[in-house]
Amino acid sequence: MTRWILAALLGLSLAGCQIIEPRYPDGERERVEIIERGMERPSEPERAERPDTTGRVARQVAFPAEQYAALEKSGSAVISGRLTIGGRPVPNAGVSAAPVTTYSAEAAEQALAGRAVEPADPRARAYTHTTRTDGNGYFRLDGLPAGEFYVSGSGQDPSSGETRVVIRQVSLGNGQSRSVELSR
Repeated sequence: MTRWILAALLGLSLAGCQIIEPRYPDGERERVEIIERGMERPSEPERAERPDTTGRVARQVAFPAEQYAALEKSGSAVISGRLTIGGRPVPNAGVSAAPVTTYSAEAAEQALAGRAVEPADPRARAYTHTTRTDGNGYFRLDGLPAGEFYVSGSGQDPSSGETRVVIRQVSLGNGQSRSVELSR
């Protein structure tokens, strides 16, 4: 049942790039990482402070209706890949692709800081594509328009038992197929 709840929360949280509130054991710190396209991982990772568990961070960026109106909701591009945490595939996990906008960038930035933002505007969900991984952690998102996307998935770290979130930024052209490895 825990896996089902985790998958449901991931799908809902990534609709419009809303981020799941991280859970930390006492005394431990964690980071959520965004790996920029064409960039290497930082050699000294940034650590996020333990978040306030009493609530979510209010969004500072209003839903940019005009920015979303300029985006296509569907197309012929494909993103496929595999979600692995700690070197192990994550089966039956939610994977989402949300367009990169000022609105979704704010949520990604908050995730990097270890904070969850308030729920996304429902209008953003029409632009977010979701799927589930198979038993070996493989996924495929069809019908994507051309553009820049945050591709995200999460799963349980086999060594710590904690939920880990992975976000990658991907650029797609019309009809293009891209392979993305979501791994931590």
